Amino acid sequence: MAQIIDGVSRTFNEFLLLPNRTRTDCSPEAVDLGTPLVRHAVGDPSPIALRAPFTSAIMQAVGSPELAIALARNGGLSFLHHNRPVADQAADIRAVKNFKAGFVVSDTNVRPGDPLSTLQELMRRTGHSTAAVTDDGTGTGRLLGLVTSRDFHPQRHPADEPVSSRMIPVDVLPVATDDITLSQANSRLWDERLDCLPVVDGDGRLRHLVFRSDYSDNKRFPNQLVDADKRLRVGAGVNTHDYRERIPELAAAGADVLCFDSSDGFSDWQAQAIAWTKEHFPGLPVGGGNVVDGEAFRFLAGAGADFVKVGVGGGSICITRDQKGIGRGQASAVLDVAAARDAWAAESGQYVPICSDGGLVHDYHMSLALAMGADFVMMGRYFARFDQAPGAKLPTRDGFVKEYWGEGSGRARNWQRYEQGGQSLVFEEGVDGYVPYAGDLNEGLAVTIAKMRATMVSCGALTIPDFQSTARLTVVSEQSFQESHATVAVRDAPDAFERS
Repeated sequence: MAQIIDGVSRTFNEFLLLPNRTRTDCSPEAVDLGTPLVRHAVGDPSPIALRAPFTSAIMQAVGSPELAIALARNGGLSFLHHNRPVADQAADIRAVKNFKAGFVVSDTNVRPGDPLSTLQELMRRTGHSTAAVTDDGTGTGRLLGLVTSRDFHPQRHPADEPVSSRMIPVDVLPVATDDITLSQANSRLWDERLDCLPVVDGDGRLRHLVFRSDYSDNKRFPNQLVDADKRLRVGAGVNTHDYRERIPELAAAGADVLCFDSSDGFSDWQAQAIAWTKEHFPGLPVGGGNVVDGEAFRFLAGAGADFVKVGVGGGSICITRDQKGIGRGQASAVLDVAAARDAWAAESGQYVPICSDGGLVHDYHMSLALAMGADFVMMGRYFARFDQAPGAKLPTRDGFVKEYWGEGSGRARNWQRYEQGGQSLVFEEGVDGYVPYAGDLNEGLAVTIAKMRATMVSCGALTIPDFQSTARLTVVSEQSFQESHATVAVRDAPDAFERS
């Protein structure tokens, strides 16, 4: 007969944290949300450590260079999805790695012979008032000049007049070479009273633009996740089918870390793929998953996984449990795998971080996941709501929503992830839907981080390891769960916490 596992399959909704003593030195500003991303020797720092414990899901509806940049600037990491040609995925990796805070890759570019009507339409489409004039009309062409919205007027200058007639030629422009630092560039902007400073390479080809308007913006992100060359870090998802062809290109593009993406990672296929990656790219960390118990964790850690993702069927867009009857409540899965990770660390001297992926409906669920032992969390629905996610923003009677679809849906058809036999999806394991629009990632994540810091302070913890070692949890009843919510009529008018 089948083996029955002791205990109930529990979700995060079934737990609350008990407050611990809050010391006088315990304040939200003092909380350190740093956490290891990849395997390291016990007692040593991780080769890659997150500044904030957030990663984005390996999904078409979530992954984009824009979101990866925004999340890395806030201390987290994105894993760009693999359900597309490797050239497209590698191009997105390069876009993130080429981004420099304050150094903008120009996306508003024209050729000198283009008519002013083309320039005007381009500025309208991008929303930018400064355009680079290059020999080939690209952001990496040989710089010939700059033209701004102040240099021409649609009613004074004929629409068919060439851009060259209104641009400021490069020979009279202040220009910097590509060895300039951001600090030096900002000094030139202020000392020379410039609005924009182009940066070119030795051949005169445009590399970046530095704007005075970005100066204060760069001060907003003190916890950026960067590599040794001060480039933002970014991850990439891979599958167990074409990894031999895909991984070399992703490594060449500059991916900092990989993650095998599978709805069920407890398989010989994934172990073999991880082993191949470690053999051929030993310096490139690679994660595995997904798993729901300690036995599966040990299997992937033994195969060489540098971190392990936890969770099967708990995602908001996922219907794997409905379709196949497999999975486990996310709280139970995290607790079990965390215990196995700690035992593995004691036995082997190697700490293999774990990631809670799925089941995170509310912000406080993220804190619960960390308290239960997760080193960081991975989220899809949460990030799909923001401007930087690729889903379309659509109006409804109740406000705006963003498109959000699962990798197991008919829209994504990510057969590589679900292993149903053959190169197609036989049945869906995800749905296609919408999530409420939440605006800018930077603002939304700041609120989530503020809640997490406040929770840890109430539990008397200043670091995630302290939080995990001292947290006290209680199982809630249905009545105590209902007691957690407001029981008065909530007024609809904006209050002091909402912007007018």
